[in-house]
Amino acid sequence: MTNKPLTYKEAGVDINAGNELVERIKPLVRQTRRPEVLAGLGGFGGMFAIPPDRYREPVLVSGTDGVGTKLMLAQHLDRHDTIGIDLVAMCVNDVLVQGAEPLFFLDYFACGKLDNDIATAVIAGIAEGCLQSGAALIGGETAEMPDMYADGDYDLAGFTVGAVERQDLIDGSNIAAGDAIIGLASSGPHSNGYSLIRKILERAPNAEIEGGPASEQLLVPTRIYVKPVLSLLQSVTVYGLAHITGGGLTENIPRVLKGALDAEIDTASWSRGPVFDWLAKTGNVETAEMRRTFNCGVGMVVIVESGDTDRAIQLLKEQGEEAWQIGRIIPGDPDSPRAVQYV
Repeated sequence: MTNKPLTYKEAGVDINAGNELVERIKPLVRQTRRPEVLAGLGGFGGMFAIPPDRYREPVLVSGTDGVGTKLMLAQHLDRHDTIGIDLVAMCVNDVLVQGAEPLFFLDYFACGKLDNDIATAVIAGIAEGCLQSGAALIGGETAEMPDMYADGDYDLAGFTVGAVERQDLIDGSNIAAGDAIIGLASSGPHSNGYSLIRKILERAPNAEIEGGPASEQLLVPTRIYVKPVLSLLQSVTVYGLAHITGGGLTENIPRVLKGALDAEIDTASWSRGPVFDWLAKTGNVETAEMRRTFNCGVGMVVIVESGDTDRAIQLLKEQGEEAWQIGRIIPGDPDSPRAVQYV
């Protein structure tokens, strides 16, 4: 037994590396700054002032999420520049569903040994996601935890807060039979189903999709719908929104329905895309399993009165979104759970 003095660095935690990371990411954070942010990085808590002249009765809407085992694919490919976009997207798209504008975002980055090049790339992606959604990156935490994570491994979590005027909350209470269901195109599987995706990749590790490596196609970041949908809300009355994450259309649309209503989805109204075709074929995944695991090409659903359908789709297309009417709301069985019926 020795009495040699021990240091935190010898135990696996390099405080100086953490301080260096903070300095490297400060310019990235500044890019996302909003006027309401009251302080920069370095404080114990991020501060954000809600403008008193903007809201009469603001409701804060919060969301937290990660990116699941898509992280393992990013680490396997040594591609860390887009996974932060996924992290932001999964949070801000969720609060958007209530009609809320994301105000600010915080991240948590945990690793076994801090690699500042990797961490900076990840946080650059987070900053890009914040720019796409309009949220300010006001803080975060970097945790170096040797023995908890292997060298080269890291984990991510995110947290966002949005705001919406109480009278403008979207809660699905006005949805009625006959309303139209509009689907907004996804950029791929987004950040769901990757435990299954990785199993499928094991069957065909060198496969290509449309001339590119399948693994690269599956790393495309989650689409952020905030700005186009918030713009739509200024012109069209939207009765319901659903972020299509784990559970697919099958489980996420019923989350915004109330009472005896079902959703009828016309599967011929859009093309799910080559990535999902490849997953289904290579994994021999049955149709029902595809529909309740993946978004199958639709990342966000908008529910409007049928007479507003064409106008809503046109406005979304003007914002750069690919959108289609994919179904309608129909009467349901009062004694059965709200469901999605595919035709």
